[in-house]
Amino acid sequence: MTRLVLVRHGETVWHAENRYAGLSDVALTPRGREQAAELAAWAAGAGLTGVWASPLSRAVITATPSAEAAGVELRVDERLREIDFGQGDGLTSAEMHERFPEARAAFEADPAAHPLPGGEDPAAVADRFVAALEDVRAAQPDGRVLVVAHTTAIRLALCRLIGVPLGSYRRLFPSLGNCAVTELRLRDGQVAMLQFNSPIGADR
Repeated sequence: MTRLVLVRHGETVWHAENRYAGLSDVALTPRGREQAAELAAWAAGAGLTGVWASPLSRAVITATPSAEAAGVELRVDERLREIDFGQGDGLTSAEMHERFPEARAAFEADPAAHPLPGGEDPAAVADRFVAALEDVRAAQPDGRVLVVAHTTAIRLALCRLIGVPLGSYRRLFPSLGNCAVTELRLRDGQVAMLQFNSPIGADR
């Protein structure tokens, strides 16, 4: 049995304006670094056997203190990166409505069928992210592993893992808090969600 703890990175400088951060390498705020430290304090007593992260700096910087606290090597996997939002990257929802209103409306109606202009196929994101998680499970078949990644990629992977349409990810999982905990149990090909979007340390 493997337990996967999926965590969104700490707060970034785009957080206040709710700008879409895809592949842009956006810096953490001082609060984001505090959240990383709080996550590390949790990780020190969480019984982790591994820590993995997206290659984007906001995820690596968030994950590094937790790996150190847990006494394990940080492993980075390219497949855990955020979705590419294409022309939407760096914009707010309001700005998208101004620049490409029809595409934004289609995205809001079904984000899986209508990704933002120039953006990555959500199904491909779910495929690569879940494949990375399967490799984590194979490497840690009886462990508890922290995976630090990104809000949209995590939500798409959750839909794929629990068997619901990808187009429902914004409705079913409207948000993920920075450094909040979502934990899955993988056993005998079955997935159970043990907690979702829980504040750090809520399971202690």
